[in-house]
Amino acid sequence: MPLVYWFRVINMQIPGDSGSNSYELDRKYAFPTLGFDSELVARAFDLERLRGNFGLGTTPGSILSELHDLFQMMMSVISARIEGNRTTIFEALTESTRERRGSLSPAESWREIRNLLRAMELIDLRDQTEPLSHVFVRQLHELAVAELVREGDPTPGSYRSTDVAISQAEHRPPRHIAVQSEMSDLLDFANQDVNTSLQMVHVAMAHHRFLWIHPFRNGNGRVSRLLSYAMLRKHGFVSPAGYRAVNPTAVFGNDREGYYSSLSRADDLSNEGTIEWCTFFVRGIHEDMERLTQLQDVDFLMRQLLEPAIDRMVASGGASRAEGQALRMALQREVVKAGDLAEALPGTPSQRSVAIRSMVERGLLRHASQGPRFYRAAIATEPFGPFVVRQLDRLGFLPRILKDDNGA
Repeated sequence: MPLVYWFRVINMQIPGDSGSNSYELDRKYAFPTLGFDSELVARAFDLERLRGNFGLGTTPGSILSELHDLFQMMMSVISARIEGNRTTIFEALTESTRERRGSLSPAESWREIRNLLRAMELIDLRDQTEPLSHVFVRQLHELAVAELVREGDPTPGSYRSTDVAISQAEHRPPRHIAVQSEMSDLLDFANQDVNTSLQMVHVAMAHHRFLWIHPFRNGNGRVSRLLSYAMLRKHGFVSPAGYRAVNPTAVFGNDREGYYSSLSRADDLSNEGTIEWCTFFVRGIHEDMERLTQLQDVDFLMRQLLEPAIDRMVASGGASRAEGQALRMALQREVVKAGDLAEALPGTPSQRSVAIRSMVERGLLRHASQGPRFYRAAIATEPFGPFVVRQLDRLGFLPRILKDDNGA
């Protein structure tokens, strides 16, 4: 798209009358005016190049699906961590494995992360052609705060009925009686069709304006990040197979202080403050997509991420050498039967079946959709998942907020 068209679009104003309320609405939902040398313009345009290559790599769908699950776990931990939850990614993987085996954790810190996983699953399964609605936003909130006390809300799934103040912030959110109409304006803006080069700015503005409204008594940060994820999926920032949508939570987890400070700069709804916030947001997404593009190359993925993780797991005693070889074969072939693993798991068919059953029970393999005798590698569970996370850290893919986790 020519630069001239970009600047014509971003300088447009939303029509309104001369009243003060209309003027504030114009400022709130008008795209910012930018100069030709703006970093925001350069980043937004290059995102189109990256998006054009998104989903066109050589990594098989089964591996992308596993990576999607692992990254969703990481994003849930980050979103909870931003709010003060101290659960590590390794603890979360352990709790997820226990829950998969039927052992439910009573810890609220894990329930908060599990809630976010369930909310992202709702987003992943949602018909992206459907407009964002009050019902959907309230549903995200209800899922995010379910069964929580410290990080819960007395009225899950309902907009606040009292006035609130935001801790350590100068901005005072709108009165509670205005929340419904404010959210209607926000959803109208979020559902607009915008040019592809504006879509990331569109998501960034909606994220801030949601927090500016602060529609719930608690859980606003978590819901704002979920809503941004939903908008990115709706705008098509996802691979054609539906795996590993871009998730803005990684950006916020990479620079928590920058997240809060750039958000607060936009609270006055000024052009300069909005540009600073949108630049922070788009810069982070741009860097995240550059990393994601590498993971679409199966040679890079196997050589730099998965095979080193297998080697370290075997060296630590987390799996036998034979199991490590079987896992490699399952990753290379996508789906395997028992006979395909004969080289890695020698012996009689009965002995091989016992070895495979052990790998399934321990979370190294999982049953594939083709049937109970078909298997694929499991990446997003123990014992393999923690070693993949550590290797992601070595490659510089792990958001900064997770770097203090023990073992990372």
